[in-house]
Amino acid sequence: MEPTLAVIGLNFRTSPVAIRERFWISEAQRSHALYHLVRSEGIDEVIVLATCHRTEFILWTSDVPTAADSVLRFLAQEYELRLCEWTHFYRLMDDTALAHIFRVASSLDSMVLGEPEILTHLSEAWTQAKEAGCTGRFLDAIVQKALSVSRRIHSELPIGDGSVLPYAAVELAMQELGQLSGRKVLLIGAGHMGELAARGLMSAGVKDVYITSRTSASAEELAAKLKVHHVPFEQCRRYQETADIVVSSTSSPHSIISREQAEAVARAREHRPLVLIDIAVPRDIDPAVREIEGIVLFDIDDLEQAVRGGSGERQAALAAAEKIIASEVSGFRRRLATEQAVPALALLRHHLDDLCHEELELLRKDFGPFTADQDQAMTVLAAHITQRLAGSLARELRDLPGNGGQAALSAALQRLLGLDELPAVASEVKN
Repeated sequence: MEPTLAVIGLNFRTSPVAIRERFWISEAQRSHALYHLVRSEGIDEVIVLATCHRTEFILWTSDVPTAADSVLRFLAQEYELRLCEWTHFYRLMDDTALAHIFRVASSLDSMVLGEPEILTHLSEAWTQAKEAGCTGRFLDAIVQKALSVSRRIHSELPIGDGSVLPYAAVELAMQELGQLSGRKVLLIGAGHMGELAARGLMSAGVKDVYITSRTSASAEELAAKLKVHHVPFEQCRRYQETADIVVSSTSSPHSIISREQAEAVARAREHRPLVLIDIAVPRDIDPAVREIEGIVLFDIDDLEQAVRGGSGERQAALAAAEKIIASEVSGFRRRLATEQAVPALALLRHHLDDLCHEELELLRKDFGPFTADQDQAMTVLAAHITQRLAGSLARELRDLPGNGGQAALSAALQRLLGLDELPAVASEVKN
């Protein structure tokens, strides 16, 4: 079986947040996953990409079924994957996988068109895999190309700025509370999404915003940037009791607001309406909180539903981007084929050089001795013939439409040159 690209993963399209958070892999855990998977059967190179919207294993593999089994076993051992949950995972290969990576990098496969953070996530995942020795020239080349395609799409098309998700949180809050002017907001977490949420709420009229985080310095910095209040994380519970809206967006691997804690807050508020908005994966707030009187909980699935669909401008941009991706996949596939052909062409060139050397020795033995000029002329002629043949084969390689033609060429060369074994002349990423 010939080496190829494969992507195995799940995302917001294939699974609810309850499934995604089970298979979310933290940065520390990704190091373990990379170490384990690159040593597993069928996997030559690997990158692990994990965000709140997706967990994906990007693989370069000589055996896709075996590589998929290795990923399945890893998830079963480390995350207690059940076979019935395997249906949430997609398995893409060849051109389909390549186009998927280009879409992901360009934020076209994001829940919000133009989401800016996915490019950072992909770059960081690639860097982590490279530093762990888990990538080589194929995945390195693929990710570099994906980043280039992303830059082209964002420079040529009106792709969104990715701020729709936090602003959807504002809309959901307004559905429950009406106008937000005069409302009090507690923001838990000081990351990028939290900042966008705070800005959205403030643009909707909120003046009283309090920011807290386990990392006090980051919360203080964001509060100063937005000119709002910072509160110590230890006082988080007290501010929940007085807030109208709580937005939680931390990187905690566990819930930070349990049902019991929320019940205590509700009692202290005498069950006055409180809107909780959880935009974290894994979720910050126990889903059972929905059952508490006076509390309305929205999680990432609710926000995704709020922004699903899109305008005509969005659909036009998507259609134009897909055309760019199709063109880039076709061009890069030929480059990848040539990259894979290098070992075979090198062997072929070496074999041709040997044949020419043998024929020159026979000429010298049967018709020599030659003058220095004559000998040099024959040597240059032999090298020129070898170069012409190898160049013609390389051009033919680039022009072949698919794997079948390349396999036929490989077999023909093997017979023609009397080689016992010739590596695959090329292994294109095919559809």
